[in-house]
Amino acid sequence: MSHERAPLSAESVLAFSANAIVAVDTEFRVVLWNPAAERMFGWSAEDLVGRPPPIIPDELLAEHHAVLERVRIGGPLSIVSRRQRRDGTLIDLRIDTSCLFDDAGQATGWVSILHTYEDTAGAGGPVQAHMTERARLVRRLTDVVADINADLDLCAVLDRIAHSLTELTGADAGGFVLIEDDRLHLVSLTQLSDHLRGYTAPLESSLFGELLRSGKTVLLATDETRSLDDLIWADLEGLHTIALGVSNVQGRPYGALYALYSRRRVGHLELELLELLAAHAGSALANAMAYQEMVRQRAYEHAVVESSADGIAVLDRAGRVRKWNRSAAELTGCSATDVAGRLPPFPLPVSVDGHIKHRLDNGRWLEILVTDIPATAERVVDFRDITEAKELEEQKDLFLATAGHELRTPITVIQGLAGTLIQRWGRLDEGARRKAVDTIAERARTLAELVENLLLGSHAGNGDLKVNRGPFDPARLLRANALAFEDFSDRHTLRLEVPDGLPEADGDPMATEVIVDHLLENAFKYSPDGGHVVLRAGAHDGQVVITVEDEGIGITPGDEERIFGRFAQGEAGDRRRFGGIGLGLYIVRRLARAQGGDVTAHARERGTRMRFTLQSADASMADSPAETADPQR
Repeated sequence: MSHERAPLSAESVLAFSANAIVAVDTEFRVVLWNPAAERMFGWSAEDLVGRPPPIIPDELLAEHHAVLERVRIGGPLSIVSRRQRRDGTLIDLRIDTSCLFDDAGQATGWVSILHTYEDTAGAGGPVQAHMTERARLVRRLTDVVADINADLDLCAVLDRIAHSLTELTGADAGGFVLIEDDRLHLVSLTQLSDHLRGYTAPLESSLFGELLRSGKTVLLATDETRSLDDLIWADLEGLHTIALGVSNVQGRPYGALYALYSRRRVGHLELELLELLAAHAGSALANAMAYQEMVRQRAYEHAVVESSADGIAVLDRAGRVRKWNRSAAELTGCSATDVAGRLPPFPLPVSVDGHIKHRLDNGRWLEILVTDIPATAERVVDFRDITEAKELEEQKDLFLATAGHELRTPITVIQGLAGTLIQRWGRLDEGARRKAVDTIAERARTLAELVENLLLGSHAGNGDLKVNRGPFDPARLLRANALAFEDFSDRHTLRLEVPDGLPEADGDPMATEVIVDHLLENAFKYSPDGGHVVLRAGAHDGQVVITVEDEGIGITPGDEERIFGRFAQGEAGDRRRFGGIGLGLYIVRRLARAQGGDVTAHARERGTRMRFTLQSADASMADSPAETADPQR
């Protein structure tokens, strides 16, 4: 009688094995989950095939990765550890892990056989001893990480990481590389020649590139599986093993930590510590980079605030000054020390939507705006100098009022006399009609002069004044000016002082005539009580110098430059007292400078001296006997 039995198959062995058997591929996805594994952990094969096994506690992931990598290089490994059931409970296990290879010798995955393990020896048993050792290593790692995080300077943090590597993993040397585009940059090292610092290499062909492509967190390379002689790390004599772990910053690979071994062998424990240290290094680098960026941002903001032409202040929730920039001190005359912890020296707008204008005690006008910072309950105050704009605004208002007055007077006279002639032409004799027409013509000329001054002022402000420079005889021009003003006033005496041999001037005679006429008109106008007016000329230092002196009201000290502004006169009341729209001297100076000359004002003991200079047509005449003294002296 024959007793034939069915042959044993791998499937039946796996199905009836008393031990849990789990296999994963190189992507760490379950490819085998036998019935014993289902009974041990509570998940069915249907639940897990094609997915990463959820049995490894988070705190043991680094250990698991280290075991798989060590097995890939060094053969089967048995450890005592813990795994997690579906209900969350932890069980003590002995885990025997081997690497799976194809016919070409390439790793295709891992298989683990898991035995329930009763720690019969109690507190001194293998499981407890293993977990105690892990706790000790974690405490050691915590101390190392605390030391790394004690510094926020990026370079210092990198150096601390490299030095901690040898202490924690027992490596003989090590280093840290950064990813820079498609290359690696060695930025920190320990127990290696310093000339290697700064070395770069292609990422694609490096061990780090291989690690990134594998999707793993640690990689082990030995001289048994590949040549290490062509690597930069071969600088370490006797190098036989390289372990490296990825450091991620904000979820992206930032660099790698290399541990080099030349004397001792590497176990899964060293790989686990390397992975943990690399992960903590990523956190330390993220902190250092964030701090560095914060310092850079603060420096940038400080530079922007300090270089701003606007005054900028930051107030706390009580309205007291916390920050006061350079322009704020310059605008207000109050230093940061003066205002720190105090209310600002000006009022604030009622709301962030508004702004106010305020005049300081020093006469400066400010426009003030505020912005709230809800997160800190602080306020940012921005204030700028609007003194010139305020003065210009006031000058324009006064100009419009004055110009309206000046234009209204001749227009009113012209309208009145024209109406009279229309309505009463036949009843007026020849003399009355002629007198009315003469008055209309005179007022029309006045009106034309006002309009011409307005046009000249506009052209001067736009830089559109055109002059034709060339040599001309200033003596002849001044004599004609003096003759025109000879009968200008019966209360004034005009005296002309022009020396013989006065050199030719280089300029525009028409523009010069306008300038001299205006200076003479002002001399008469601003000396209402009469007196002497002197028109004098001379040559000095290659220039023709023309001065007009009067014995009038003079210039208020400090106004020597202001009177040359648009719409400006000596005193605000001068417009009402003397008339005019405040453009004359502005036009005069622009005409003088367009010819390469200038006009300046000088106070005298009584009255004013206006000094007009032009370049001499022949500078060589400056040393000739015909040169006369500067008429100002």
